[in-house]
This record gives sequence, structure tokens and C-alpha cells, in this order.
Amino acid sequence: MSPNSSVKMTRHLVNVHNLGFEKGDNLVSLVCAIQMDPIENVDIETDSTFMLALEAQIRGHTLFHYLPEDLSLYEGNPYAIGCNMKVMRRKGDHFKVGPKKRIDLAEVDVVLMRQDPPFDMSYITATHFLEHIHPKTVVVNNPAEVRNAPEKLFVTLFRDLTPPTLMTRNLDEIVAFRAEHSDIILKPIYGCGGAGVFHIKPDDENLQALVEMFTETKAEPIIVQRYLPEVRNGDKRIILVNGQPMGAVNRVPPKGDARANFHAGGSGRKTHLTKREIAICTEIGPVLRQKGLMFVGIDVIGDYLTEINVTSPTGIQEINALDGIRLESLIWDAIESQLSI
Repeated sequence: MSPNSSVKMTRHLVNVHNLGFEKGDNLVSLVCAIQMDPIENVDIETDSTFMLALEAQIRGHTLFHYLPEDLSLYEGNPYAIGCNMKVMRRKGDHFKVGPKKRIDLAEVDVVLMRQDPPFDMSYITATHFLEHIHPKTVVVNNPAEVRNAPEKLFVTLFRDLTPPTLMTRNLDEIVAFRAEHSDIILKPIYGCGGAGVFHIKPDDENLQALVEMFTETKAEPIIVQRYLPEVRNGDKRIILVNGQPMGAVNRVPPKGDARANFHAGGSGRKTHLTKREIAICTEIGPVLRQKGLMFVGIDVIGDYLTEINVTSPTGIQEINALDGIRLESLIWDAIESQLSI
């Protein structure tokens, strides 16, 4: 069967009763395809994609789930094999899916590109596929700009906001950087969740061995950054929607660890934005809007911007719980505004 013979959904006016789902109160029902990791593995207490799916469903939109490996391109037309999906906030029973089918992604209204990093060639290829349909089909985030904005590289455009940073594979350059800054951090360019992050203290004798480990296992340069002791007070995740800060959580590292990421054991604390953090958001916000990066999570330690996360930002549930807000609703307001509904 060719992809052109696939089941196609009617834009905007889908009858979700025919799909076996309950329709919400919205007069307009969108079709939202979610490119994500297996739904059965989702932690409904922490997962941001789950909240985006739940909010879409509350608004009466139809959900279609597919895995990144089930995305294909046929004569310039991206299509996916997956299932219609319903989500429920019930632990151990949080989703239902229909039978597998093939859909033309040009016929859906929204694609949420929400698989977890790593940002590798598979991820990059998916952005090329989805670029064929954006912006007629709204892809969140803009796939071309996701490809052009890896978390730890995009941030280097804002030199006045970031800590001293070196990206290199050259051991002599790293040794010289350490001599200048003493306390340093080593991390992979395309890592995520705090994986592969090392704090190298002035008296640490493992620097050369760590650099060798990085260069033998990775083709990319290593990020070397001045250690920011303020991380002990927290690494702040700030969510921006269309370039506007909408909520934040302070992630505090566990004792004896320099990593504050939730995946690395960091704990969330209620917080507010400082004048410096507001200034950071004010400077980067217009750039995010111009690039179509609708849902972004930035990381700030002390006075410094350390990452701009555009691939699959997290933190919705933690911020909601601490601030009593619904970030997923604000994000969907922004998505729907792109479709003028």
C-alpha cells in the first residue's frame, strides 16, 4: 500500500465519536499528532507531554500517537504509523489506543515533536521530514529551528548572558582553561538529563582521563565551563511560551552532586524570577518568537543562562504543583492562536 492510500483525517472537523472517544466542549476539534516515546512508559506524575496531551483532549481535540521510528517520508510527504489515543490521569491505566493505521501528517493540524533527546542524527532527520509540512501543519517547535538550536550551542549566541565556556577536543586548550578558571565543569554537547556531567575541582587528577574518555567515545567537542558555585542554591528552569516567561521551578541538587536535573535526583522548590532572570528572558524572548520556538525551557544558575531547551522541554507538572497554574493550557492557547481558532 502506498502512503497516498493512507487513512486521512479531516482537518478541524473530526468526528471523534467515530474514533471511539468522547468529544469535549470545543466547537472546533483539531487533530494533534504526538511524536513521542512509548506512552506506556510515561510517568503521569511528572511527564510534560502527558499534560499537553491531556489538555488537548480536554479541549476536544483528537490525539494520534506515533513513535519516532514510525515516521516516514514518501515523495516529500511525511506520514506516520500509529494509533488514535485517549489519556486518563489514572496511574497504571493512563491511556487507551485504537488499532494501528497510517496517516498523512499534512492532513493533521498540529504535530508535537516530543521524543526525548539525545539530539542525534535520527532526531535531526525527523526535523527534516517534518519541515515539509510546517507551518501549514503547526509543528511544535518549528522543526528547522529545533535543528538549528541544540540546547548547549544555541545559548552561545547570547555571550553576555552565559558563563565562560570553551568547546573543544584539544586537551591543551582544556588544561589552559582550567588554569584560568580553576573549578570547571565538563559535559557533552548533545547530552541531556545531567548525563555525563563532571565537576572537576582544582586538585582533581582525573581531567586527562575524562577528556580521553569523551574524545574516544564521542566525535563532537566537549563543553568546558567555569563551575558556578551558585548551583548549590539551585538551577532554575524557566518556561517561556512564545518568548514570554510563564513559570519557573528551582531545581536543587542532592548533597554531593553538582547536577540539579530532576533525572539526576534534583528536587523542585518554589521560586520567583529575579531582575536578572527577567532581563535574560527579555533579551532572548524576541529571538525565540522570531524562530517559532513556542515552548522553551531555559536553565539559569546564579546570574548566568546555561541552556536553552527547545527539543522536549520539561517542568510543566513541577511548576504547576508549586504555583497553582496550568502551563499546558497556556501552551495550547499559543498553539491555537497559530491556527486562528
